Amino acid sequence: MTDLGRRAELDEHWRQLGLGRPTKEGALRVSDLSVDTARGAVSAGMDSAGCRHLLIPIGSHQAVRRGVDGPVLQLRSRPLESANEYQNYADLACLQPAFDGVFTTLCIDVLEAVSSSTSNPIKGLYTALDTWRALFQTAGRRLGPEQLAGLFGELLLLRRMLELNSSAQGLWKGPTCYRHDFSSAKRALEVKASTASEGRRIRVHGLDQLDAPLGGELCLVWFRLERNDSGGTTVQGIVDQVLELADDTVGLLAQLHEAGYRASDIAHYSEVGFAVSEERWYRVDSEFPRLTAGMLAEAGVTVNVRDVEYSVELTSEPPDALSDEQATKYLLTMIEEMA
Repeated sequence: MTDLGRRAELDEHWRQLGLGRPTKEGALRVSDLSVDTARGAVSAGMDSAGCRHLLIPIGSHQAVRRGVDGPVLQLRSRPLESANEYQNYADLACLQPAFDGVFTTLCIDVLEAVSSSTSNPIKGLYTALDTWRALFQTAGRRLGPEQLAGLFGELLLLRRMLELNSSAQGLWKGPTCYRHDFSSAKRALEVKASTASEGRRIRVHGLDQLDAPLGGELCLVWFRLERNDSGGTTVQGIVDQVLELADDTVGLLAQLHEAGYRASDIAHYSEVGFAVSEERWYRVDSEFPRLTAGMLAEAGVTVNVRDVEYSVELTSEPPDALSDEQATKYLLTMIEEMA
């Protein structure tokens, strides 16, 4: 089954369970999923608080690993008894519904791993958990305000691309430190986000950042973002959205990790929100103010300097912004070039 199929199955089971969730505290309502093991079916569950559970059947002699007992994710042993059966489970639970989207993505990986380890399903569970742990284990400094705004701007574009094609995450090059944030065969996009209340100044890093691909085109997308933690879209919110839209959620999580996103800071990302107050698209051509190595070479200047940074002011025209129709057409062309 594909990731999309797994997600649809999980969401439907949890939706149905939510219609008649138990009223008694500590009780659990369960429903068998399509993944079967030597010890029985993996089940979806929901408790009286509306928290989602994934139940992996285990042997009576098997102990459940300790250490997954945080404010969001919890793993513990849980026995369930019916009229005809008594079965022990490893109960993986999401304790905060705000993180249901990320939890679903984790459960998809668990189901895939358990499907490959049906004789010992708890081994598959640990394999998936350890993969996620390794992915986000690298210590790193929390993203600052400007970095969060920059990541948010790139994810705005990624979300739009994924809405057009669920495999479009392959166009996102920003996390790899490529010179352009998005790139197809002949076209590229550079994203700039600003939280300044006035002006449209961008900061350019290097002599090649505003240099179009060889024989291709380059556009620049500029966002004015307003910090809005109560009414805007949170950083974690847009992360959940792109994960929901993407075909390859594991690959996208790896890209987010490269971009500085850390699961350990998920609570912080859920509190930081932005609202888009202005969006402008520019074609980076001969009319666009910039500095490139090619321009210096044409002027007879030998380029022996490195790490060049400069600012460009876009408050007044020219350059003129593209229309919404032109911007959408450019995106569609990039997606067509993915192959």
